[in-house]
Amino acid sequence: MIVARFILCVVAILAPTMAASRGSVLHSGGAWAALDRGSVCEAQTRSLNPAARNRARAIAGFAFSADRRRWGEFHVRLGRPLRPESSVILTVGSQPFLLVARGDWAWSRGTRQQTAILDAVRGASGMRVEAREPSGRRFTDRYLLDGAPTAIDAAAARCASKMLRR
Repeated sequence: MIVARFILCVVAILAPTMAASRGSVLHSGGAWAALDRGSVCEAQTRSLNPAARNRARAIAGFAFSADRRRWGEFHVRLGRPLRPESSVILTVGSQPFLLVARGDWAWSRGTRQQTAILDAVRGASGMRVEAREPSGRRFTDRYLLDGAPTAIDAAAARCASKMLRR
């Protein structure tokens, strides 16, 4: 019991410092959070899968910038190394989307696809990202969509308000 209280105190002390380095939290609900990172606002979630050894946990989200160069751009950091020339497929509900991949990251292919992904997210309960490891073995990162619409709207609204201040 004492150890648990100590751990809670350490987390309570360190959490604001860690959050500040990653941006300020605008909204957090369900599996998603909306973050203000200065020039970019993001709605973001973590994969349900635990991180592979020596890897960061997979994340997915939508980015919005005040200059509108990124407005609803979907991005994902993959949970495992990606095989060169491998396809990365995002499936929202039952709707698949082919993403553009480079390194351990993948992105939506433009504004039409971004809009389609955003629409699909609002009507589904889960999504997954599939690709291949360098060995050729397929892997899947799974995500919940509970809270996604509100986080997306919060991130978009914050960046829209920044546009008005320009």
